[in-house]
Order: sequence, then structure tokens, then C-alpha cells
Amino acid sequence: MNSIRQVPSRVKTRRTEANLGAEREHFDKQQLSSISKAINSTETPVKEKHARRIILGTHREKGAYTFWSYALGFPLASSSILSWKFCHVLHKVLRDGHRNVLQDCMRHHSSLVEIGKLWAHLHDKYGQLVALYTKLLCTKMEFHVKHMEIPPNLEATDEVLERTAGTDINNVFQLTVEVFDYMDTELRLAETVLRQLNTSIAISTLTSGQCRLAPLIQVIQDCSHLYHFTVKLLFKLHACLPADTLQGHRDRFHDQFHSLKTFFNKARDMLYFKRLIQIPKLPDSPPNFLHAASLAKHVKPVVVIPDEDEPEQQDDDDDDPEPLIEVSDVSTPSIQAQPQQMDIFDQTFGPPNGGFDDRDLQIESLKRDLELLRAELERVKAEAQRYITQLKSQINSLEAELEEQRAQKQRALVENEQLRMELEAMRRRNAEYDSLQTTFIEAEKRAQATEQRYNKLKEKHTELVTSHAELLRKSADTVKMLSATQQTQDEVERTKQQLSFEVDRIKQEADMKLEEQKFEMEKLRRELEEKLAEISRIKATLQSSEQTSVQMNSSMTALQAEKERLMRSVSEKEAELSSLRQAAQVQQSSLQQERERNSRELGELQGKLQDKASQEELLKQKLLEEQFALLQGTVTEAENIIQDAVAKLDDPLHIRCTSSPDYLVSRAESTLTSIDKLKKGHAEYLTNMNDAGALLRALTQFSHLAADTIVNGSATAHMAPTDHADKNCRTCATESLQFLKDLKTKITLQKADPAFIRVIVQKILHLGQELRPKSMDIRQDELGDLVDKEMAATSAAIEEAVRRIDEMMNQARKDTSGMKLEVNERILNSCTDLMKAIRMLVVASTDLQKEIVEGGRGAATIKEFYARNSRWTEGLISAAKAVGWGATEMVESADKVVLHTGKYEELIVCSHEIAASTAQLVAASKVKADRNSKKLSTLQQASRLVNEMAANVVASTKTGQEHLEEKDTMDFSGMSLIKLKKEEMESQVKVLELESQLENERLRLGELRKKHYVLAGVPLDQVSEGNGETFSTTHPVSMSPKPTKPTLMKKPALAQKPNIPPKTMVSPR
Repeated sequence: MNSIRQVPSRVKTRRTEANLGAEREHFDKQQLSSISKAINSTETPVKEKHARRIILGTHREKGAYTFWSYALGFPLASSSILSWKFCHVLHKVLRDGHRNVLQDCMRHHSSLVEIGKLWAHLHDKYGQLVALYTKLLCTKMEFHVKHMEIPPNLEATDEVLERTAGTDINNVFQLTVEVFDYMDTELRLAETVLRQLNTSIAISTLTSGQCRLAPLIQVIQDCSHLYHFTVKLLFKLHACLPADTLQGHRDRFHDQFHSLKTFFNKARDMLYFKRLIQIPKLPDSPPNFLHAASLAKHVKPVVVIPDEDEPEQQDDDDDDPEPLIEVSDVSTPSIQAQPQQMDIFDQTFGPPNGGFDDRDLQIESLKRDLELLRAELERVKAEAQRYITQLKSQINSLEAELEEQRAQKQRALVENEQLRMELEAMRRRNAEYDSLQTTFIEAEKRAQATEQRYNKLKEKHTELVTSHAELLRKSADTVKMLSATQQTQDEVERTKQQLSFEVDRIKQEADMKLEEQKFEMEKLRRELEEKLAEISRIKATLQSSEQTSVQMNSSMTALQAEKERLMRSVSEKEAELSSLRQAAQVQQSSLQQERERNSRELGELQGKLQDKASQEELLKQKLLEEQFALLQGTVTEAENIIQDAVAKLDDPLHIRCTSSPDYLVSRAESTLTSIDKLKKGHAEYLTNMNDAGALLRALTQFSHLAADTIVNGSATAHMAPTDHADKNCRTCATESLQFLKDLKTKITLQKADPAFIRVIVQKILHLGQELRPKSMDIRQDELGDLVDKEMAATSAAIEEAVRRIDEMMNQARKDTSGMKLEVNERILNSCTDLMKAIRMLVVASTDLQKEIVEGGRGAATIKEFYARNSRWTEGLISAAKAVGWGATEMVESADKVVLHTGKYEELIVCSHEIAASTAQLVAASKVKADRNSKKLSTLQQASRLVNEMAANVVASTKTGQEHLEEKDTMDFSGMSLIKLKKEEMESQVKVLELESQLENERLRLGELRKKHYVLAGVPLDQVSEGNGETFSTTHPVSMSPKPTKPTLMKKPALAQKPNIPPKTMVSPR
């Protein structure tokens, strides 16, 4: 009866739906407060009390629905620290949350994968950790979903492990491999965190270091259980399988054992872990799996989390615990005192009314109320279950829409790739068409040259015919002269002598003609080597020459008849005429013999020429075959070299090899040069297949350089978590082998193109350049000298700018006049004033810098002071470079404006940039200056003067632009209503186009500034604060891969440009 008497007297008899709704609202509010306090972008570790409340919330609602509903609203893609702390909280929820948490988390498995891929591609220290952590969480979820008997906290007994492994040795083997992979992801995350942190005590006590180290507590807990599982499973495998089969498992276990032992020893030495966790010690040597008795010596490592003695302080009123039963306003002491007094009275005098008590009625009424409340609770649970079912159906529909969007995106990517390949094919066809057109032009030129040679030969033949006709005329003259010798003997003798002389001259001329014909035959022989088709035309020409000779013979016969008639008419001179006839016959016979001899020599020469041409064709064919055989042998050797490089990528010994990014960049650049030579050699071989020397040399060089690039690219990827580096190396090898395969056959020889190889090598080169270590250009001891050099260089640049402005002023006075001269003088004068103000500011900054160094270095030297304050020194160097560059750019822009080749807007932008750079220089100088320093006030006055002079430059530029630009008068009086309406619509279209272009340019400017700040080492949250912008929180970044528009939409003010000095020397553009 004592328990019944302790029930409060005034309890609410009914809990309505409103109370349950208020309770749910209070729970949601408490969960939201804990989640927002645990997951934020502050670089501090997650507080245990916030994580505990989130875990208790999962047990209360029997799942992680509320946690994921709030977690999906976080902008995980915008902050790496936020993503890191989210992964930490999710790891705790998986380990210690309700058993249904695992199924709720698996619904968001793809989102975790996308977040990991996003941060893996970004060069951010926390981003690389987030990529590894998401991979660990995905592996953890996949393992426990597959093996539901093992809880996510891995606290399973040996009997559960035996039941999970089963009796099938294949299942045991597969489970061992999965545990190995599980352990690898845990150790890879731990090694990366420790590599990024210095293991000294100072780092582990800072909040930034503790933010990285906090998740390693869960990693230590997981690793201790995974190590025990691995030992048990390996002993079971060795009991069923031969030792040689499990050699790979033993090697992998030994590597993991040494890595885990190193990790535990380092963590045990850190001050941060000493008060939070007791890390077990592993044995000095790994277990000997070849002896089954070693299993008895194995001791399961146990991780102990000590209880916290300090009570937690509640942050706000929302963290107060909710009362389980609502009581009345009567104070608790009075309620407890009354039953005690009644108990004493009952014990003394007994219960009133003969054993009947009013509290029995109260108990009955409370029981009825309890039954009503239970019925109401069941109804509320049914309603909540119905709401949950509806929400799950909505979630499934949304996930289906998301998958459809992803499929559409994939199809769009495939179509884009197809269009790109079609474009490349079109470009190749255009290049082939250009080469064919060039070949056609060359053939046409050769045909024209052949036509010219034929015309020359025809002219020679005409000359030969003309000379033969002239000989006939001379023969007729000789006959006339013979007829004149009928009267006198002397004339006959003279005629005889003249005839003999003419016959000799004709013979000489015939010899000369024969020599000329020989020379022409030599030329024809050379022509026949290039085109055999011309032989027929030459033969036709020779036949025409023989016909001409036949005609000459007939003419000689006529002459002979004429001479016989003359001899009959002149009987007294018969002896002389007969001797003359004999001489003519001798001459004719000699000519006939000479002609026959020439024809025989020509036939012999033609036969030799044909034999030589056939031999040359055979030699050419043999040479082509030998050159192609050499090419095939070289290609085979090149394929072997490339395949050997690819085999090294899969070699376990190669995994431990590393290479520097600088060496990879040098190899990739050499490979690109060899690709150019290879392309040139391929083109030369296609032009002249008789010589493959250039192609063979280029192939040999390319194969060795490509193999070096592939091997060193993979080795460089071992130094940083760049998974796509290995993929690019393998793609490079695939494309190289495909190109070499195309070179092997004559059919695909024409289509072989190394362009795809060049694209992949350029990607590897870009990756190597990105992996180059930054902030290593300048040593610490060189900073002091570099500051003086940069300030001196800035002063020299300003002096040079003033000198060039004076020269431009003098040139403008010579070349221009009137309004243009006035505008140019005003702009150049304002630029000169600005340069003078900048020079004063640089001098004031130098004086203030010297004062800071003298006041702060103490007993140290100036170089030691600069080295000790390297960040501030780099800021001064960066600001001085920016000022000098701005002055040079302003002079260039002013020169273009004066010469009317530039835009006024360029000069305005340069003025703004100079004002921002000088503000950065002032801010960098002001960091370590004394507030009461006179030189600081002088520097501030100089800065204000620079801003005024920059404003004058902008004003004079805008005024000059307004004076010089001509504005057309708008006369619409002659337009009709329809014409006006049409012009209005065209004007509206143009306005919309210009607004769209303006919006796109602003987006592009925002992205450029983001990239500039990233390269300068400025966090994006500081950029947004410095620009006076706020990122929208109404549309948080989801973890889906759907791209979103950047939120940076407006141009930042010049005075608010961040003045954080960069770590790397990035030249302004």
C-alpha cells in the first residue's frame, strides 16, 4: 500500500492531442538545438552532451528520421569543417543510436558518396579528410547491412561472429576480405589526420587540432573490435585451408597490424586522448597463424571510455528535462507529509469507516483515467504511424524523381559526348579535305609543267621541220646553180665546190641536230621516269620526224630525176654531173645509215629505259615493304613498353613507389613534345612512305616518355588522395595502345591520330601542376631582402609610370588639338596626380615599416624579424606587387585611351584596382603599427589622398567620355504607329539581351573573384564577410548532385577588399 499512497493527489485526468503535439514540438526543438550546436562551421570538437542528446532522440523515436530531416538542410558542399563535424556526429549516431538508424542512413548512402566525391576533387585539407570519412561511413553501413547480426558498434561476441561466418569456408574467406577493407578505411583516415597534424602536445591541446582528433576516438573503438575479428577469422581460415593459399591474407594482416600499432602508440602519447579514452596495447609481434596454439595467447584489446565526473551545464531553457507526469500547484513537501501523518494515524487507531478508505475511490478513478490515456495513446500512435507512412511514400516518390533527374543528366552527358565526337570527326574530315585539295593543286601544277615541256618539244620539232625545208630550198638553189654551169666549166667547178661545201655544212647541221636530239632524248628520259604516259607522245613526235625524212627522200628522188634531165640536156658535162650524182648518193647513203643507226640506238635506249623503270618499281615496292616492316617492329616494341608500364601500375611493389610532381610535370611536357614530333613524323611518312626514319625515331621517343609519364603519374598519385590520377594514367595507356594498333595495318594507318593521347597527357600535366607544393617559392631568410626589393620595384614602377605619362602628354600635344587635347590633358594630369599620391604612400609605408621593424625586432636582426613574422611580410610583398602592377596597368590603359585604341572603362577599373591595392598596403602596414605613431597618421593621410586622386581619375575619364562620344538625335516624327511599335519591340529585345549579358558577366565576375580568393588562401566565409554579402539560408545546399547557381551576385565595394596576405605568389592578371 505504500506505493499506492505515494501517488500524487492531483493528477491531470486527461492528456489531449494538444499536449502530445506540444511534447513533439518540444522534442523537435530540442533535437534541432542539439544538432545545430553539434554541427557547425566552427573549428572546435563536437561536445559530448550535444551528441548524447541526438543519440537519445534516435532511441526515443526509434530511428534517425528527425536527425536526417535537419541534417539535409546543412550546406555541406560549402564548408569542409561543417561536413567533417557532420560525419563525426553521423559516426556516433551509427555506433550508439537505435538499431533502426542503420536503415534510415542507408537511404542517404548516395548523398554521402556524392559529398565524398565533391570534396575529393577540391584541394582542401578538411576536404580530403571528409572524402576519406564519407568512404569509411559508406563502408561501415554496407558491411553492417550485409551482416545484420553484427551491430554498428561492433560489440559482438565470438559466438555471434562464428554464426555470421558460418561453416562454408568461402563465406569465411569473403567475410575476412570485407573486414580487411573495413580496417583499411579506418586506418587510412587515422593516418591522414595524424599526417596533417604535428604530434606535439601544443597542437593536440588547441581546438583546431582537437576538431580533427575527436573522430579518432570512434576509430579507435572500431579498430580494436576489427582487429579481434581479423585474428579470429584468420585462425579459422588456417584451420581449413593450406598456408600457401593464405599468404596474401597474412601479408595484408601484418601491414595492418604495424599500421594499427603505430596509430595506437601515437594516439597514446597525445595529451588529448589521455583523459578521454584508455587505448589498449598491442603485442610486440603479430600472432603466428601457422601454429594453432597461438590462438590461446591472443588477448582481445579492450578500449575503456572513463565516465565524466563533471556535471553538464545546460545551455538554455530548451535543454531542461521534460516532466513525465504533470502535477498540481501543491508543493511536494506538503503532499508527502500528509500521507506520512495518515500512516501514523492508521497504524495507531486503524482505518476509518470499518476498513473503507476514500483513497480506494481515488485509486479506481486513477485506473480508469489510466485506461483512457492508454486508449488515447494508442490512437495517437496509430495517427503518427499513418503520418509516417505518408511521409515515407512522399520520400520514395521524391527519390524516384531524383533518380529520374540523374538518368536525364547521364543521358545529356552521353549526348554531349556524342556531339563532341561528331565534331572531332568533322574536323578530321575537313583536315583530310584540305590535304586532298593541296594534293590536287600540286598535281595540277605538275600537269602544267608537263604541258610546258610538251610545248617546248613541239617548238623544237617545228624548228627541225623548218630547217629541213630550208635544206630543200638550198638543194633547189644548188640545182639552179648546176643549170647555170651549162655554159662554162668554171661555173660548174665553182658550183661543185659550193655544193660540196653546202653538203658538208648540211652534214654538220645534221650532226648538230642529232646532238640536239640526243639532248632532247636525255630530257625525255628524265621525263619518262616521272610519267611514262609521255613516251607515247614522244613516239608520235619521232614518227612525224620519220615521215618528214621520207618526204625528204622523195624530194631527193625528184632532184635526182631533175639532175638526170639536166645531164641528158648537157651531154658534155656528163662526167662532172655523174661525179656530182655519185657524191649526192654517197651523202644520201651516209644520211640513211646515220638515221638507221639513230633509230637503233633510240630503240635500245627505250628498252633500257623500260627495264630500268621496271627495276625501279620493284625496288620502290621492296623499299616500301621494308619500311613498313621496320614500322611494325618499332610499333610492337612500343606496345611492349607501354604494356610493361601498365603492368607496373598493378604491381604490389609499385604501390610503395612515389614520385615528385615536378618530375611528373617534366615527363608530361617531354611527352607532349614527343607527341608533336610523332604527329609530324606520321604526316611525313604518309607523304613519302619510302622514308619512315622520322616516324620510327618519334615512336621510340614517345613510347619511353609515355611509359615514364604513366609510371610516374601513378607514383605521384600515391602521395595524395587523387583517385582520378590513376584513371588518367590508364586512359593514357589505352589511347596509346589504340594509336599504335592503328599504325600496324595499312588500312587504319591513315586514320591514326595521337590527339586523344595529347588530351590525356595534358590532364596529367595539369594534375601534376596542381600537386606541386605551394608556399615553397621563398625561403624564410629571403623575406627581408624580398620586402626591400618589392618596395624598391614598386617605387621604380611608379617613377616609370610618371615618365611615360609625361611622354604621352607631350605626344598628345603634338598629335591632337581642340576638345580631344583638353580631354587627354585632363586624364593624363589626373593620372600624374594619382601616381604622385601613390609614390607618397609608398614612401610613408616604407618609413612606417622601418619604424615597426626597429620597434619590434629587439635584439634580433631585421631578417630574423621578417622571418618570425612571415605572414605579415608576405602580406607586405603581395600588397607592394599589387600596387606596382596596378600602376603599370594604368599607364597601359591611359596610353590606349589617348591613342583611341582602348576603352575608358579599362582606365576606371584600373583606378579602382589601384585604390584597392593601396588600401591593402595600408592595412598590411597598419597591422603591427602603433596607434599613436605619427608615421601611421601620415600613411593614412596618404591613403586618403590616393582615394581622392583615384576618384579624380574616374571623374575626368567619365567627363572626357561624355564630351567625346557623339549621341544620335532621336527623331521619330516620320514613323507610323506600326513602325514605332516594331521599333519599341526591338528596343525591348535589345534591353533584355543586354540585361542577360550583364547578369552573366556578374556571375562570371563572382566566380573569378571566388577563384582569386581561393588561390590567395582566403576562406570563402571571410570573403563573404569582407564583401558585405550574406549567403542565403532559405535554400540550403542539399547533398544531391544537382548543380545550383552561385549566390555571389553583386560586386564588392573597393574599400572592403580582403587584405589577408596570400601564402603563394600569384601574379595579378
